Amino acid sequence: MTLEAAARAAEESITLEVTRYEPDGDTEPHTQSYVVPLRKDWTVLDGLNYVKDSLDPSLSYRWSCRMGVCGSCGMNVGGRPSLSCGTFLSDFAPGPVRVEPLSNFPVIRDLVVDITDFLDKLPTVKPWIIRDDGDVDVHAGEFLQTPAELDAYSQFSSCINCMLCYSACPVYGLDPDFTGPAAIALAERYNLDSRDQGARERLDVLIEREGLWGCTFVGECTRVCPKHVDPASAIQRYKLKAAQESVRAVLLPRGGR
Repeated sequence: MTLEAAARAAEESITLEVTRYEPDGDTEPHTQSYVVPLRKDWTVLDGLNYVKDSLDPSLSYRWSCRMGVCGSCGMNVGGRPSLSCGTFLSDFAPGPVRVEPLSNFPVIRDLVVDITDFLDKLPTVKPWIIRDDGDVDVHAGEFLQTPAELDAYSQFSSCINCMLCYSACPVYGLDPDFTGPAAIALAERYNLDSRDQGARERLDVLIEREGLWGCTFVGECTRVCPKHVDPASAIQRYKLKAAQESVRAVLLPRGGR
């Protein structure tokens, strides 16, 4: 190959530096490099799929929709929690591109992390509509909302449970008991829903030490969110509600609510 051809080939390719970890054989993770085509419309996920299909079928990672909807392809790309399906290789040219598993989660294999802790925390905030009036006859009609009532919570409903915010959160990294940004944002989504009556139940959970008060408002959760949900805002709103409830408990006599 001539020098000119070699230079052209280098311009048309990029190196992925991928974290590898095989629990049955490795004592700790290590880095393996792969050269993949550099195409304008290729994302990091496309590069990983090329590695899987053409270079190394043993590489493990999660993905599903390739459209930024399922949230399963989250990983650290260039040191930043990102959806690999929405992060373009050309943004890192000439490379290399560092691809690592999400921080703050146990690594199962290569880029696959154990999300059990998040799945356990999520139902504790009761992210569903709660009604005080018991079973509602579905034939009685709809619970109608105005556009303004929908706008009140629509931002927080965009969460896709990708867990990038947990990877970016220094508090969760230090204190795994912290409920975490996405779960609290989803709790706020239902609190703001005009059809819901479960705000008190969720506050009783989140007012505990591991619920709200660990957050130091670094704001990284909001900065890395691919859907602009703003979990940091949800947490601060919840802190205000918790403070108001504490004041009421002091000023009002027992049973005076």
